[in-house]
Amino acid sequence: MARPRQFDEQDAVVRATDLFWRRGYNATSVRDLGAELKLTPSSLYRTFTDKHTLFLRALDHYRATDSAEAERRLDAAGRPVRQVLRDWMLWLVSCPSGGEPGRGCFVVNTATELGTADDQVRQRTEAAFEVTRQAVRSLLHQGRRNGELPSDLDVDAAVELLFTTVLGLRVRERAGHDPARLAATIDAALRTLDPA
Repeated sequence: MARPRQFDEQDAVVRATDLFWRRGYNATSVRDLGAELKLTPSSLYRTFTDKHTLFLRALDHYRATDSAEAERRLDAAGRPVRQVLRDWMLWLVSCPSGGEPGRGCFVVNTATELGTADDQVRQRTEAAFEVTRQAVRSLLHQGRRNGELPSDLDVDAAVELLFTTVLGLRVRERAGHDPARLAATIDAALRTLDPA
């Protein structure tokens, strides 16, 4: 008869997420994971198959929690669209998802570390990026419909500009750039939504 597991698998995924987020995929060894999760290599392999599979689970966990919080923050619900966007972008550069200063975004970090070299990772990072684009697109359409934004606003171009700004901001936050300068960048990006 198989012995029952002596650990909480979801808790192990959460702790692995934190470790991968702090160190990155390549700098995290199976030994590091075993020490962090308090698992022997055989238990780790028996439960998660390998480091890559555990990394994908960690990335999925982060995406689910980060996306849910971003969706909540992008809900305009009676608030001005520009203010919702500004608050969301400021949140992104102020250590969201329980992160620490200088950690950036796990998805952005992963995309910059692994790029297109790993198709399973690329699919996940692109899916996360598309969720962000769609949320911003929906908000901009709402602003255009209710008259807060110019009726001739090129929503697709604005989405790409804001999305690219967000990625740059998250890299700059990780690099330890001055939060006041990041806030000024956010305000400059949002001014592109003003009437010409």
